[in-house]
Amino acid sequence: MTPPTVTEAIRDRRSVRRFHPEPVPEHVLAELLELTMQAPSSWNFQSRSVVVARDPAVREALSLAAHGQRQPREAPLTLVFLAETGRWKEDLDEVYRAARDNGAWDEDFLRATATSGIDFQRDLDARGLGREYAVKDAVIAATHAMLAATALGLASSPMNGWREDQVLRAIGADHRDDLAVALLLSVGHPAERRPHPGRLPLNRLAFGDRYGKAL
Repeated sequence: MTPPTVTEAIRDRRSVRRFHPEPVPEHVLAELLELTMQAPSSWNFQSRSVVVARDPAVREALSLAAHGQRQPREAPLTLVFLAETGRWKEDLDEVYRAARDNGAWDEDFLRATATSGIDFQRDLDARGLGREYAVKDAVIAATHAMLAATALGLASSPMNGWREDQVLRAIGADHRDDLAVALLLSVGHPAERRPHPGRLPLNRLAFGDRYGKAL
């Protein structure tokens, strides 16, 4: 089967609630994760990670943490997207080295990132915004995962209703105070076909230069 184009994947993607139990093949999962982590991030610090929950006991715990939603229980895997709020404080030499080796950043930009980028993150923390920015990075990655899943012939279900403390406990991360749960995304082969629910017209959602001004 020919993979869909990006525009086709965007138009075809649906949030499903029912999944077949058959597992996602390892090579498909590897491709899904690789595409997911191609997502951009602030300063390329990549302040996000993902836990792939496949163990039935872990998925059951995630279902309970999500107020009994069936998707984590039924889908063969659920991706838990985490915001790594302290990533910028770690040794970032690997990030800098890759950017240099790939010819993406010159020495001036490397120095600027290692100073201005860190100062930017430090200022965010001082203003209580560090978590928010890391969550944004994680959600961008989750959006990539949804489109990648569609392109790979899978379906997904993003979930935003859960108890964070219970999710962190389910994945064994409740001892960490530098992690925030950004999104749960159940992935698998769909057991239902959902029609497009429709969207509001663009003139209700897109404006020119000023909010409310017609394009």
